[in-house]
Amino acid sequence: MRVLLADDQPLLSLGLRLVLEAQPDITVVGEAGDGAQAVRMTRALTPDVVLMDVRMPVLDGIEATRTIVAAGSPARILVLTTFDLDEYVYAALRAGASGFLLKDVPPADLVSAIHAVAGGHAVVAPAVTRRLLDRFLPHLPAPGQRPDDRLDRLTEREREVLVLVGRGRSNGEIAAGLHVSEATVKAHVGRLLGKLELRDRVQIVVYAHERRLV
Repeated sequence: MRVLLADDQPLLSLGLRLVLEAQPDITVVGEAGDGAQAVRMTRALTPDVVLMDVRMPVLDGIEATRTIVAAGSPARILVLTTFDLDEYVYAALRAGASGFLLKDVPPADLVSAIHAVAGGHAVVAPAVTRRLLDRFLPHLPAPGQRPDDRLDRLTEREREVLVLVGRGRSNGEIAAGLHVSEATVKAHVGRLLGKLELRDRVQIVVYAHERRLV
């Protein structure tokens, strides 16, 4: 698993490298000191995961994320933030990041998150996500005048799952609440991604809040 580090603090990058390279299946392929360099190195080194700081010189992590995703890179991006209510995190998720981590994340959780993202999953800390969206929901623009016909594609059960994902519930919690298996919930989530034309679970959460379904 190839990981690119993007952070303008050399000591933090060094600590991240030491943690990650202690894993037998993770290789740190490079370190970028600013967002523009992160974009160039992502294109040149084709990492599986980019661990992206938010506040960086030249180009911040949000714009770097947006540029990488817009270019069609298969790299998954985990945004790093100092605070769980960092005003930049929501914009980063909108830009296409697959999730976010706090900079004081325990090493084991960091490794697990990188594995999850590399496997195509999103890293969503339910409580943190709820607090983040609760703060920014009043500032979100109202939905456009044109109706979103994507919702019409959903079955009643898929709408239920959409709302529960939007509330930050895990697959296990949803399965217990709906009295179905986790595999069934995963299948529903997969269909939601396809029908709503979304990239990952993070975008499902954002979508549900933007449509005032939660």
